[in-house]
Amino acid sequence: MMDEDLKFTVELAMYGARSLALSMYHAISELYPEYMIRYFLVTSLQNNPHRLADLSVKEIEQFSLEVKKDKVHILIATPEDVHPEIIQQLKKHGFSHYTCMDSRKESMLMERYFSKIGKFPSLHALPIKADKASLEVFMARFHKDKPLKEIYTLPSWLHPLQVGSGSTKTRVAEYLDSTGCNISEKNPNYCELTGLYWLWKNRLVDGASISDAEYYGLFHYRRILDITDIDLKRISQKDVDVILQFPTFHEPDIREHHTRYVRESDWEAMLQALQELQPEYAKAFSEISKQAYFYNYNLIIARKQVLADYCGWLFPILERTESLSVPRGWDRGDRYIGYLGENLMTLYFLYHQKDLKIYHTGRLMLT
Repeated sequence: MMDEDLKFTVELAMYGARSLALSMYHAISELYPEYMIRYFLVTSLQNNPHRLADLSVKEIEQFSLEVKKDKVHILIATPEDVHPEIIQQLKKHGFSHYTCMDSRKESMLMERYFSKIGKFPSLHALPIKADKASLEVFMARFHKDKPLKEIYTLPSWLHPLQVGSGSTKTRVAEYLDSTGCNISEKNPNYCELTGLYWLWKNRLVDGASISDAEYYGLFHYRRILDITDIDLKRISQKDVDVILQFPTFHEPDIREHHTRYVRESDWEAMLQALQELQPEYAKAFSEISKQAYFYNYNLIIARKQVLADYCGWLFPILERTESLSVPRGWDRGDRYIGYLGENLMTLYFLYHQKDLKIYHTGRLMLT
């Protein structure tokens, strides 16, 4: 996983100062203690922390003046779509030794890390069985999605679903979230969650499903769970309830996520909605929000009834949050409901980690 030559590097730094970089820092520090990461690097400290994991966060321009560039190896730990821009920055400042920590490297690292510390069990640790589980998973597409640079062949169980399809005549998928029972018009706030709502109402509720799949789920156009044909033989109704991505780290705790993406008044509206509708979860949230692990992006595969139960819990809370927000959810379009959904997913499945059989896999970023 790690390059043997890096052991002899005088300085090892990680480019990035958010959840991906922090997660991989913890994994590398635990799995490869011989590789000592000394700094986090960013293009600008604006809107970034000045310290992370008790290490300095440095701007690349200043860092380039402080070190011998041929003695530094930099691990790029950011979303892959900005890797080319970061590589340009590194070359501009004279750095030629770097490794792109893409989502496959990240997935392998986090799987090994959580296996070692005994948290968030991996799907890949389950035995392979004779029969494959049946899945129907939808990939949220949007009419303004940029084309992928690499060709990706969708498995037969993964179907593109156009979200926000009610607001445009452009069609990029066979399935539309504006058909059947839907909230397609709320896509500017709900993001991919209008796809999850469509899935709930048109596949999971009694009498709605036209599929006899055991498991259902939602991916993104560019972000998918790493599920292979062999993995289908690891899944069964008795052994797996839910498949989620390995969580990311946040510092000092997962409240850091909402402070970046959500207005404090909207956060308070969600907490009020949670207290009104699900007081037991509201009580648990005060403790759960103080830990470091977070489920990003609203990616999920689950047994039909488990996913239906989750949706039946989630969407009333989001609807009440909309009504409490100022301005109200239907008078704006800033994606805040989608971000709040990530926090609620984290709450729900950490709350149920003892009574649901939850397994994890990597999250791949398609480019």
